[in-house]
Amino acid sequence: MTETAPAPVNVVTITNLIKQFGRFAALRGVTAEFSGGKLYAILGDNGAGKTTLLRTLAGLNRPSSGQVAILGAGKFHDICQHVGYMAHPSLLYDEMGGMENLEYFARLYGITSRTRCAEVIRAVGLDPDLVRPVGQYSQGMRQRMSLARALLNDPKILLLDEPFSNVDLHSATEMVRLLARTRDQGTTVFVVTHQASLLEGAADEFVWMEYGKIVARTRELKRPETTVEKTGGNWGETPGGSLR
Repeated sequence: MTETAPAPVNVVTITNLIKQFGRFAALRGVTAEFSGGKLYAILGDNGAGKTTLLRTLAGLNRPSSGQVAILGAGKFHDICQHVGYMAHPSLLYDEMGGMENLEYFARLYGITSRTRCAEVIRAVGLDPDLVRPVGQYSQGMRQRMSLARALLNDPKILLLDEPFSNVDLHSATEMVRLLARTRDQGTTVFVVTHQASLLEGAADEFVWMEYGKIVARTRELKRPETTVEKTGGNWGETPGGSLR
């Protein structure tokens, strides 16, 4: 008798997610499921809703309506220790060195081992003994240190917003390899990027967004043809100001 493979477990479930900023709808009824242990590239033009979606998954945006369940929990507070988030700004303290930054964030997670801080710094290709302040780092070095901070708590869900911005090609390629290894160890990785070609061959799925909606999910890096309307004066807004 042939054994059937177990069905993939969904670690993120999004149901009719809407996020409005005043009359502007950044997300317009997003519904999607994402299974664990995969690397998802979230793609789309400026204003498509990519960063808003990522920030909502990170618990930084409260939905206007709809639901988000991560690791089976409907409240971010219940699973925040299992999520790593890298924002587009570095969120590092410029006057502190790289190790000092990570030791500070480690204490917030209850991590007391200096070894873990050094481990993630080396993983992103930097030197734990580098003592100069982060404010003197190049932009590429800051990006890699931000990634180290996001990896610090060995997250089950890793959310990255433009991690390759201002990073040289060699370093970006090494970062992609690190993300692929992280995925292979069971972490679910979401990457918002305008440099999708870097993830070709590494991403399990490309998630395409337009005007606040997920319009396609593809295994290959090929932009689909879509027919999502831009309605009203703002995306997702009817002339009367209500959402469709």
